[in-house]
Amino acid sequence: MATASQDVSNEEVLYQVQDGVATITINREALQNTISGPMLAGLTELMLRANQDPDVRAIIITGTGRFFCAGLDLRAGGSGIGQNAGGGANLDLRNTPPTVLHELDTPTICALNGSAAGYGMDLALGCDIRIMADSAKLAAAFTARGVLPESGGTWILPRLLGWSKAAEIIFTGRTLMADECLELGLVSSVVPAEETLSAAQELAAQIAANAPMAVQASKRMMRMGMNETFNDHVHHVYLQLMPLFRSEDFKEGMAAFMEKRKPEFKGS
Repeated sequence: MATASQDVSNEEVLYQVQDGVATITINREALQNTISGPMLAGLTELMLRANQDPDVRAIIITGTGRFFCAGLDLRAGGSGIGQNAGGGANLDLRNTPPTVLHELDTPTICALNGSAAGYGMDLALGCDIRIMADSAKLAAAFTARGVLPESGGTWILPRLLGWSKAAEIIFTGRTLMADECLELGLVSSVVPAEETLSAAQELAAQIAANAPMAVQASKRMMRMGMNETFNDHVHHVYLQLMPLFRSEDFKEGMAAFMEKRKPEFKGS
């Protein structure tokens, strides 16, 4: 696995690859890391770049300052998403971060360094794993703003929490503190705020140490399994398993087990 560091940054989104982990950082602290129109395309591009990079085995998404992401920047004009002549937002979500995020094969970790609201909450929930700062909050403030969870929340929350609890949170527009998020299972762990990114990096390193093709195949099967019968799912798992048996990583994994050493996976 490559250990070189690669930085591709602009003013609003930072991108770094090091030791098999890509870190995408929303860097708009003065505006609570709200996401502008141009940032939607930029975030999507970086997610796809990380997913297509054979040296990237895990992706961390985080923010700077006190907020992870306070939602979309809906200011008219400027860098905001703005509104059209009919009063609605100029927003096409088909190829933007939450929908693209759902299709990534590379594991994703959200380092919730701070609070997430609206679109930011959906973006966090779209990641495979969430590590949350003890000072952070999840604000499902959609209905209180006259909108609905537009970026996957109505699909994700019922699957994570069940219908009743998801309905309660969405219909009331509740704000969830970190301890409640942990209790509900919305996050994997809650850590001191200053340790959020390092905790995510440690977890990403554990993922990156495993056979990348096997990890990605496992994620694909988990995603498919949410919408298919058990028998269909077992058949699809078998189809994914056959090429893994022929891979060099499978041979290395078995050899390392027999020789009682750490495997060195190449992703081939």
